[in-house]
Amino acid sequence: MKTFLLSTAALALATFAARADETVIVTATRLATPASQVASSVDVVASQIEERQLRSLPDILRTMPGLNVVRTGGEGGQTSLFTRGTNANHTKVLLDGIDISDPSTPSGAVDLGRVLAGDVARVEVLRGPSSGLYGSDAIGGVVNIITKTGEGPLTATARIEGGSFDTFNQFGEVSGSDAAFHYRASLQHLHAGATPVTPLSLLPKGQKRNDDYFDGMGAGTKLGYDISSDFDLGLVVRWSGNLSKVTGDAFNPVTFASFPSPTQTRITSQQYDVRGTAHWNTRWLDQMLGLAYGSSQSRSADPNNGPSSSSADRVKLDWQGRVRLGEGQDLVLGAETARDAVHLPLSAGYTTNASYAELQSVWGNGIFSAVSIRYDDNSRSGNKLTWRIAPGVTLGDTGIRLKGSVGSGFKAPSLDQLYHSYPAFFFFANPNLKPETSIGYDAGADWTVFEGVITGITWFHNDITNLITTDPVSFSTNVNLKKARTQGVEMFAAWQAMETLRLRADYTYTDATDGATGLELLRRPRNKVSLAAGWQFRSDAGLDATLLYVGPWIDGSRDFSVPRLKTTGYVTVDLAAHYDLDRHFTLFARAENLFDESYQNPAGFLGVERAFYAGMQAKL
Repeated sequence: MKTFLLSTAALALATFAARADETVIVTATRLATPASQVASSVDVVASQIEERQLRSLPDILRTMPGLNVVRTGGEGGQTSLFTRGTNANHTKVLLDGIDISDPSTPSGAVDLGRVLAGDVARVEVLRGPSSGLYGSDAIGGVVNIITKTGEGPLTATARIEGGSFDTFNQFGEVSGSDAAFHYRASLQHLHAGATPVTPLSLLPKGQKRNDDYFDGMGAGTKLGYDISSDFDLGLVVRWSGNLSKVTGDAFNPVTFASFPSPTQTRITSQQYDVRGTAHWNTRWLDQMLGLAYGSSQSRSADPNNGPSSSSADRVKLDWQGRVRLGEGQDLVLGAETARDAVHLPLSAGYTTNASYAELQSVWGNGIFSAVSIRYDDNSRSGNKLTWRIAPGVTLGDTGIRLKGSVGSGFKAPSLDQLYHSYPAFFFFANPNLKPETSIGYDAGADWTVFEGVITGITWFHNDITNLITTDPVSFSTNVNLKKARTQGVEMFAAWQAMETLRLRADYTYTDATDGATGLELLRRPRNKVSLAAGWQFRSDAGLDATLLYVGPWIDGSRDFSVPRLKTTGYVTVDLAAHYDLDRHFTLFARAENLFDESYQNPAGFLGVERAFYAGMQAKL
């Protein structure tokens, strides 16, 4: 079955239909641009969030091409994202223009598992080195999360659902607009109280498994006021608070082996984010000024390793302007200054000042391009000049579009890597670490096979250098030593079979290897297939189905006592259905992992077993 699925996607025999009204992309160029004039590799998830009843960011990302999502268990589990085979800290993640990475984490990677999706309107994923516009972290690409905006008359939405694993979720929202004022405020709660995560085979004889517990809360508001037709103000405020109870590892001093702990680790976390904007437009310049602040705190009570705490914040001031040079010619200019600071478990910080410029061009003969350059000056790790070129052409009325991009990326060392030493373990920070760097390029084409059917293919390649790794001689510090190469192919096809039926297939092949040893990098499956179908079989009822195949990959054992082992691939099938009782009330239900596929991703952590959920939504 798996071979058949792989061949099906590779031949692009099924698809998800493009909409009649063309999608507009923001992330690729920082300007709202029709998808037909974007040469970079970008995918968008919007209406599917509600149709497939996706409740968290990992649920949204896991079927998207070029991405591998690794989550330790169910909702709320620690989640890493590998974009086109790059590392988990090589993807920039923005939410309404706010960088939501935590400066206190050891590698600077974003834990996506605690981002709830109730108020998310769309997610854009830009693949390929993008530091030429976005600075540090964008070696693999950018994930841009955009929340809902209030418009129209006052609307109140409430949703409640329950199901497997002691799940009980609620969501509430009010939104609308009144003359020049538009508003949205939401409150969401996601609870999964008993998710089996630890494989029974890893437990010592007679030890009972403790199921994982997650309780996540989120509140947010987005406000806007149009002072005039050319001047408006905006404000985004978000808070999230989470409680997790997870099974860590204990150490047996007799056998010198670790095993899943009989007592759970309790983790609490909070994150606050706020961003205010002022936007004004003149005849020749359209510009925005933004000021953002983010704060994160986390506490862990580990019965085996003791308590720990972390605290960090970030302040960022940014300006961006768009200069209209002429018909089809736009110049984007920007400047930023940001201060990242860690307060626990150490006290350290750095300031990054940056400026960038991009020329976006569209010519009447079907040629379009975006060329950008950026300069970042980090007070601790020095300066970096990055760039990106993305040209494309539409070949007349043939329906064929050729596109490509080439650019550079970098990842600044985290504050933990620079300054956090562990003398009890004879491991010391290295304040002389340099940024990790990359050069990447891709080339592809998409075309209309016949009316309603679109297909495409893209080849990509990345060379990454100066990767930070443990010194192989002393094992006492980190050094810039490692190299890696990632390359592969992304294919898709899209078919609007009927007005009420849309289909999609995506296939990704990824070859990610260590530059020194030639060994396959961990947690990068070579093959990934996703098939999706959406059928509005009645005006008041619809059904969505998703199939995901992830091929075998190399991983380490749960405690990495076995540093390299080959895992088995897996196939999951999800279904989601809804029925509108009337224009105010909707019943919905979904099944995840319908055929109860047993798998581990990562190794040592069970994937979610078969689960069923149902609920009701009211919109007044």
